[in-house]
Amino acid sequence: MRRLIDILGIRYPIIQGGMGNVSSGELCAAVSEAGGLGQIGAGTLPLDEVERRIVVAKQLTRNPFGVNLPVNIHPDPQGVIELIQMHDVPVVSLSAGNPSPWIPRLHRIGKTVMVTVASEKHAVKAAAAGADILVAEGVEAAGKNSPLEITTMVLVPLVARAVRVPVVAAGGIADANGLVAALALGASGVQMGTRLIATKEALVNLRYKEALLHATESDTLVLGRSVGRITRVLATPRSKELYEKEQGGMSLSEFEQALSEDSHVQGALEGLFEVGHVNAGQVAGAIRDIPTMQELFDRMIKASFDIQRTISDGLADLNVAGGS
Repeated sequence: MRRLIDILGIRYPIIQGGMGNVSSGELCAAVSEAGGLGQIGAGTLPLDEVERRIVVAKQLTRNPFGVNLPVNIHPDPQGVIELIQMHDVPVVSLSAGNPSPWIPRLHRIGKTVMVTVASEKHAVKAAAAGADILVAEGVEAAGKNSPLEITTMVLVPLVARAVRVPVVAAGGIADANGLVAALALGASGVQMGTRLIATKEALVNLRYKEALLHATESDTLVLGRSVGRITRVLATPRSKELYEKEQGGMSLSEFEQALSEDSHVQGALEGLFEVGHVNAGQVAGAIRDIPTMQELFDRMIKASFDIQRTISDGLADLNVAGGS
């Protein structure tokens, strides 16, 4: 954990997921100000919007933050990198594509590179290519996921044993229990997305936040299996309709049109659940309030110490029982 914290220059081992349209400069800065690493998700955003969000984040925090670049999704990844260099953003996370060609370029301009992986094989390749940090993301996570659909609990220890760089656990984490569990699995920290939507600083529609508050662990759907585009979304009337339509047969182009960026904006930012979709991880079922980012992080860390003491007491009981 200390190595991850030192590499990123943060206080807490908590990282914000990229989250595309909903990763505003304000949200990114709030995470960094609270002691974690905020991120701007480049997604498919135009370069001028990516730059605007970077500028906002820099105005609101002097702490480190990063930019998430989905290399096969953004129409101009080189343009995003030029913005990162121009504005001296210290951290870049790469996802949705082969990171190998991009890592040396980013290292040449002095950037710390995180890479999202979904299997042990991918992790080994990314580490060999020079990734400084790996984010092992399980299929519990919101939004786009790997077709391999490996769970976080299985993935994290496999990756942690296979590489020497720090590993961050992602998918299914919302509180101190998730943080402590991730550390026990061999991770150095956690990445969260869905939980950070239900905070006061997230600039999403209130309907989205309230839907997360009332969701259970079974209130998400996986769309896109039939076309190789695994995407976990909140179970809304619109997403249920798309699920049923997919069962009857849907082409890749039809799927991409149905879950377009416009659809995500309509759902997440405008609250139009009848025509747009919202991403959500299974951990939505664990969300019970809408705190500030600082409140969320501080209580996660405090509760982690309490959990650690409980575990230590339990292990001590086992030792006594084993010796009696």
